[in-house]
Amino acid sequence: MLVKSVVAALGCALGASAAAIPSPIDLIRRDHQLGTVITKCAKPGVLALAFDDGPYQYTQKLVDTLNAAGAKGTFFFTGTLYGCIYNQRTAVKNAYDTGHQIASHTWTHPHVGNLGASQLQTELTRLEDAYVNIFGKKPAYLRPPYLETYGSVMNVARQMNYVVVTNDIDSGDWNNQSPQQSQQRFIQAGAGGNGHIPLMHETYDSTVSVLVPWLINWAKQNNLQLVTVAECLDDAEGAYQPGNFTGDGRNSC
Repeated sequence: MLVKSVVAALGCALGASAAAIPSPIDLIRRDHQLGTVITKCAKPGVLALAFDDGPYQYTQKLVDTLNAAGAKGTFFFTGTLYGCIYNQRTAVKNAYDTGHQIASHTWTHPHVGNLGASQLQTELTRLEDAYVNIFGKKPAYLRPPYLETYGSVMNVARQMNYVVVTNDIDSGDWNNQSPQQSQQRFIQAGAGGNGHIPLMHETYDSTVSVLVPWLINWAKQNNLQLVTVAECLDDAEGAYQPGNFTGDGRNSC
């Protein structure tokens, strides 16, 4: 199975671009990641800020804040949770164009553990189509809504070449935790060991306006580089599916 996966991945890479061919070691590493729920970075000295549930009214502000600090983040966007993604296409494309990772949080944010395989595939492909229309790429990373990895989730994700990511720190912003309470969670987790992948939501102004600036400063004080999830897993070239894609021009949800 491993050999078949590596050969298949190499075939896709060859078809996409000779310059983008990953090494056999990278392919083997990614094949392992495809069958694993990732909770932490694969190396020390990094912090992968990851945001769920957007795009939302604060997306552009968050992108600007990260850019001003020379930081990179990962955006697990949905298609329709807070309005149609196409209504925020400028902010989504700006995030992609400035080097942030755009990943999948499904189209409608359902309880994916309860979905059948075909239903989950539809959730993922509809968001892929939107990304193709907005910036020409399909994501290769998925954070399942509610962090559900049971049911058909892992099988479908592997079939569709998705690395599944959850978290190792929960900011608690979704559960009425104040930014100060969230900060304590990072302090308690510490800056040592392999880097953290926190659960945060860009849909709260307190997260974007208070917690993120604090995290930027905390990372600086602890000599942590703020990188994308793919980068923190030494998979920077694997953030998106191989190839460039042409959208169908439809901008509807």
